[in-house]
Amino acid sequence: MKSLVERRPEGLYCPVGNFYIDPWRPVERAVITHAHADHARSGHQHYLAHVDAAEILKTRLGSTISLQTLAYDEVIDLGGVKLSLHPAGHVLGSSQIKIVHHGQTWVVSGDYRIEADSSCQAFEPLRCDVFITESTFALPIYRWEPQSVVIEQISAWWQANAAKGICSVLYTYSLGKAQRLAMALPEGPVWVHPAVDAINACYRNAGRKVPPSACWRGEMKPPAGSLLLAPPAIADSSAISRLVGYEDASVSGWMRLRGIRRRRALDRGFVISDHADWPGLLWAIRESGAQKIFVTHGQVDVLVRYLCEQGLDAAPLQAVGWGEDA
Repeated sequence: MKSLVERRPEGLYCPVGNFYIDPWRPVERAVITHAHADHARSGHQHYLAHVDAAEILKTRLGSTISLQTLAYDEVIDLGGVKLSLHPAGHVLGSSQIKIVHHGQTWVVSGDYRIEADSSCQAFEPLRCDVFITESTFALPIYRWEPQSVVIEQISAWWQANAAKGICSVLYTYSLGKAQRLAMALPEGPVWVHPAVDAINACYRNAGRKVPPSACWRGEMKPPAGSLLLAPPAIADSSAISRLVGYEDASVSGWMRLRGIRRRRALDRGFVISDHADWPGLLWAIRESGAQKIFVTHGQVDVLVRYLCEQGLDAAPLQAVGWGEDA
């Protein structure tokens, strides 16, 4: 079987079509699975991504980037390769990359999530000969509760803090997780960090019903009982330190491990991830029907070993620099 995707110093490369997928060094043509910073970097000459990711990419990388967009299931020819994008369920506009050439079908998953909600298009299993899968949470300990259960836990925490007359600060990734939470939580006084506010606008312009919220710029204190959605990077900032009377929490798949929550000195941790858990990864791999599975970023060795023990043909295909969000 001829390799349609190989690892090069710049990133994962399709030699027949002469393009890279989520390259980590500047290249001429980059096909982007989604707009998180570890997959969509600046410096490429030409970008190709799903139409719903376009405004987010331009917000993050600059409005002047050379960007071609596709709808899901739309097929184009690149050097004789038939390329199409298919829903990954990760964040708005996230895509699996399907490559077809001379009877072979390869799928590069990017990051993906199995549980569906209204914040983005639901994951679509794809039949293929070769499946390149992520493995961020490829350990049996990672098993997600239904989103509705965790949303109830977050809502109860927020309401308890409001009853005490204090704010609730929820650290969450500004692209994907913040919008997912805003759309799922009950109505209330919600404030958002400017990074979240900018992405919320992109979601609304793409037709997603993200509720209105006030933008918090650090110089004011949200009223008692408010919920503030902010990126994890500002947890130790001077702006946060100026808030008086609040509890904080993080929303991430990593909160499944209590030690991480303790090390970050958080009041609470809630487990919601934009990635597939252990059962979800195994389900997606089975649904692909692939004869060969390559495993990238995350718990690569664990997943490869497990798949081989199950009689599947699996091997590592390490991708440098992926893994910003969880």
